[in-house]
Amino acid sequence: MVLAALLLVVLLTCVPYLVSIALAEGPATADASPIFGVTIPAGYKQWELIAPAEEAAPLDELRAVVGNQVAIDAYQAGKLPFPDGTILVKRAWKRKQSPEFASATIPGAATTVQVMVKDSRKYASTGGWGFGRFVNGKPVDEAQHRTCFACHEARAKGRDYVFTRLAP
Repeated sequence: MVLAALLLVVLLTCVPYLVSIALAEGPATADASPIFGVTIPAGYKQWELIAPAEEAAPLDELRAVVGNQVAIDAYQAGKLPFPDGTILVKRAWKRKQSPEFASATIPGAATTVQVMVKDSRKYASTGGWGFGRFVNGKPVDEAQHRTCFACHEARAKGRDYVFTRLAP
């Protein structure tokens, strides 16, 4: 009986500690992008809109770029380069004609979630940005992630490698 009570005390003392360690380690690496280790940030669907966009064929997508508060503050202040801690998330959907309004286009099936994380030390070799591209919540392969920085460098180097401008 005393042994059972002692075991119960040890369990009740250690389990919260072990759980806190497990939670502190963050998301599973299986959900992180190859090369960069970027994950989909919790709560991003509630973040403020930076700008919508439409992508023509062959992608035929509607897109919305949202940002964390660090990103929003930098955009509103016109601050470049973006500060470390900036996170941008692009949500994308197939374009679909509205059944109620013939001239309207609405979001159809979700296609990707793309994430950029600014950490000038961790991602020094890619302009300070880490990249993640996810389909159905899972990161795409390494080959696709290897194309991220080259595309941003070629087209948006003068804007700290970010395509999106704040919508008026």
